[in-house]
Amino acid sequence: MLELRWNPILKKWVIIATHRQNRTYKPPKDYCPLCPTKKGGLSTEVPAEDYDIVVFENKFPSLKEELPRITGTGSKFFKYGKAQGICEVVLFTSDHDGIMSEKPLSRYIKLVKVWRDRYQELGDKDFIDYVFIFENKGEEVGVTLHHPHGQIYAFPFIPPIIEQELDFSKEYLEKEGKCLFCKTLEEEKEDGRRIIVSNDSFSALVPFAAGYSYEVHIYANKHLPSFNDFTEKEEIDLAAILKTLMMKFDHLFGFVLPYIMAIHQQPTNGTGKEYSHFHIEFYPPYRTKDKLKYLAGSELGVGAFINDSLPEEKAQELRNTPPEGVV
Repeated sequence: MLELRWNPILKKWVIIATHRQNRTYKPPKDYCPLCPTKKGGLSTEVPAEDYDIVVFENKFPSLKEELPRITGTGSKFFKYGKAQGICEVVLFTSDHDGIMSEKPLSRYIKLVKVWRDRYQELGDKDFIDYVFIFENKGEEVGVTLHHPHGQIYAFPFIPPIIEQELDFSKEYLEKEGKCLFCKTLEEEKEDGRRIIVSNDSFSALVPFAAGYSYEVHIYANKHLPSFNDFTEKEEIDLAAILKTLMMKFDHLFGFVLPYIMAIHQQPTNGTGKEYSHFHIEFYPPYRTKDKLKYLAGSELGVGAFINDSLPEEKAQELRNTPPEGVV
């Protein structure tokens, strides 16, 4: 069963994807479906003995391009929708035990170019409204395949958090004549205490109202709505600040820091160019070296986040974590 169901109380779509109960879950240690297929070995998702960066369609997708007819009848109140979209997996390296913070800058530049290509190609399809590029990293956030990889969901609708932030940005633009994200970054730079690292094109910071102890956002320094607006300079600068942040994360506690990464940018349905602003959000679950932050009653029950640390102090901690300085 693969379908959309409309939540009339929160006004958002929920994806029902029952086949995902059978997706790969912690395969044997001697077999990784994301590694290259070695000669004489078991077949994997990549029919080659080595690779650079690979993108392929998810075998257990939450959205599909070709869908059977919706069987549910629904009503005027309870509505069904077609879960038409595309889900892809992006393999960052053929090295199963690869640590991305140790990879060269050239690896990051290639990855940014791949993300840009997928955003453009998937976004050109007439049934896609939003291309969401993300990474779940570490068992602490539910990852069951340890090979370095990310994902892309091409949605037939604009996801609710994106829709909400764009609605607020549009409202601010109409009232104040300026992009809300541009104003936010302007205020952060003027204060300065929460800036971690910056270069010509991007700034990484712990946001003023961070919900997680080590939450980090990377903002484009100028108004760039999406990957469509990048030059080669911005590709290189984004790669550089990503590598620096990965190194800081992994040096912070002396182990590879898990996180959820979410890239926010302009919808691919053509709306929002004036008030969309390219940025990346990172949510590491650790609040100390040996304590995790769990989303519990306040966060999941009513959406009110509680951060038991001070953003300014965490920004300074990350700023002082090697490598230090401006990239």
